[in-house]
Amino acid sequence: MSASGLGSALDALMFLSLCGLILTGVPVVFVLTGCAVAFAALGSALGVFDPFLLRALAQRVFGTMTSEVLVAIPLFVFMGIMLERSKIAEELLETMGSLFGRVRGGLAVSVSAVGALLAASTGIVGATVVTMGLMALPAMLRRGYDKGFATGSICAAGTLGQIIPPSTVMVILGEVLAAAYQQAQLAQGKFTVETVSVGQLFAGAMLPGLLLVGLYILYQLGRAWLRPAIAPPIPADELGTVGLGRLLGVLVPPLVLIVAVLGSILGGIATPTEAASVGAVGATLLAARRQGGAAARLAPWAGLAALGLALLGAVFDMRLGRELVPTADRLAMTVAALLVLVLATGLLVALWSLGRAGILARVCESTTTITAMIFATLIGATLFALVFRGLGGEETVKELLAALPGGMWGALATVMAVMFLMGFFLDFVEITIIVIPIVGPVLLAMGMDPIWLGVLIAINLQTSFLTPPFGFALFYLAGVAPREVGARDLYRGIAPFVALQLLALTIVAAFPGLATWLPRALF
Repeated sequence: MSASGLGSALDALMFLSLCGLILTGVPVVFVLTGCAVAFAALGSALGVFDPFLLRALAQRVFGTMTSEVLVAIPLFVFMGIMLERSKIAEELLETMGSLFGRVRGGLAVSVSAVGALLAASTGIVGATVVTMGLMALPAMLRRGYDKGFATGSICAAGTLGQIIPPSTVMVILGEVLAAAYQQAQLAQGKFTVETVSVGQLFAGAMLPGLLLVGLYILYQLGRAWLRPAIAPPIPADELGTVGLGRLLGVLVPPLVLIVAVLGSILGGIATPTEAASVGAVGATLLAARRQGGAAARLAPWAGLAALGLALLGAVFDMRLGRELVPTADRLAMTVAALLVLVLATGLLVALWSLGRAGILARVCESTTTITAMIFATLIGATLFALVFRGLGGEETVKELLAALPGGMWGALATVMAVMFLMGFFLDFVEITIIVIPIVGPVLLAMGMDPIWLGVLIAINLQTSFLTPPFGFALFYLAGVAPREVGARDLYRGIAPFVALQLLALTIVAAFPGLATWLPRALF
């Protein structure tokens, strides 16, 4: 066998070995690293792999660890976990349940609405599913809701954090996709390359995310109308009244945080990393409201101070070091210094209160664990991709996709189908880090819009949390569901929502403007 043929056989065997070893349950980071080292040694012994390529690993890992964009990952994770501790979900579920409960399927609609709000503020799928499973599922079953309909609604709403920004998966996907886009342009001979930012990907996912929420709600209302027995309304005498003051008190805090984080990114005011730091501070202040005492009293003032700083920065020139400073700017700087003092005081008191309650330590521990898992997988995938390319795997993938019938659309459909099947066994982080560096440059070289492709991948990856047998959302809900809810109910309930996600994927694929219009308008 020739060297090229042997290399093609090795890269195919390397990928198949990866898929097989993943099914053993060994942590993916060890599987990635072990496969890469084993096949690098085998390829070197057979003379089809140059060990010199491994010298690039340190530089690539250093580039990953020092990426400013990826700093947003621990900040967004901290923000989501801290918000989960602030009990916002409980307040939203109770209020929305009272607001929509008198409608057939109203509790399911309230779950979808709360899921969308939590997705735009926390983005932590596990926490959202568990919280709604503990609060909404018993209430829905008590009101006579079908088990499958109730569990499917909760699992689907809990995974909206995958597609509705800001989300951790979008940060990772944006970074990986940007590298693939640059590689595709260089391969085409374009040395003045265009870039794709995480902010553009956030903007591209907004309308498809809202489309998905709309499909969920339409399905819930339609099915409840056709089969009233599966989602009966709550009698009016059993519902509490929801006044405007209560509604605003529950909705305003998360909405302000969403506008502060997502609005600053889409408006070009802040980078995703800067916005994530604002979100982490805001989440800490919201969590401190629950602690009572000085922390609860100072948190609103600190939040107003932060809002005041943003307004001053938008109206006045706050740059320091200027020789001539107008009187108005000087006064604005003085006011800003006082607001910074208020914000710092409120934040320090909030951290002290949360630390005494033991919440801060648990949040930091969870944040560190999740962040370490993500970055360890990134490093393992970097080594795997390096060896895979060294064995000629990229050329093999390129030839394979080019030979498929249907050209660009055939290649896209095949990749989406493979990613959908991988979602049965792998997490979204693992799929993103393993698959995108391999197929991304090839697909983008075919002329696909990177934002459109990224949104399609994000919608497809959302199914990794829903599809059995390893759908994480199913495991999260099964762990907190009442005993009368079995695995059959979970699988039966989630099937229509997986179909709705595939429908949304088809709609966005057919109408790329849903993903590309807003980024072009904003950036």
